[in-house]
Amino acid sequence: MTCRMGLPDAPNGPKPPLRDRLQAHLVEFGSLALWVYLGIFAVVLFGFALAITLGFDAAEIGGPVATAGTWGVAYVATKVTQPLRIAATLALTPVIAALLRRRKRARDAETTATSTPEARSSGV
Repeated sequence: MTCRMGLPDAPNGPKPPLRDRLQAHLVEFGSLALWVYLGIFAVVLFGFALAITLGFDAAEIGGPVATAGTWGVAYVATKVTQPLRIAATLALTPVIAALLRRRKRARDAETTATSTPEARSSGV
């Protein structure tokens, strides 16, 4: 028996490694998972850059990172959050996929309803 992501169910065994879960996620959701990950990356990177611009003291981080400039420090901070971004991608991608499917079904139903002879004769 396999779970939704194509990995074997292991109720009492250890979880599959993160790399395998990510690979299965990408196979199931395709490019949507990649776009979700890149979108989260962009939001976090620009958020850190904005925080630094608005007064976050990069000297508190210390070392050579403090002299890297706004984008350098923002990039390093974004890389530090990578495990959280991966977890967010794994959690958000199925939700976004379901919303997109629902939206597509609604659009298809609307198109079908307006193309029926009854809808055309009623002026819809």
